[in-house]
Amino acid sequence: MEIDYTVQIWREGNQCVAHAMPLDVASAGPTPDEARAAVHEAVRLFLQTARAHGTLDEVLEDAGYERAG
Repeated sequence: MEIDYTVQIWREGNQCVAHAMPLDVASAGPTPDEARAAVHEAVRLFLQTARAHGTLDEVLEDAGYERAG
């Protein structure tokens, strides 16, 4: 499954915060690249957990995604 999302990155103090929208998942790292990598991993784990709990379709629908096909 491929899910597109946008990542915004900004600096807070000595950390960079990365926010994946519209999933509303965030993570941080000391550099923009590390924050981006951390949020991609966080999104992967978030979706994996939703799938394991049987709520992936609901999570994606709540975020505004539409089922293909």
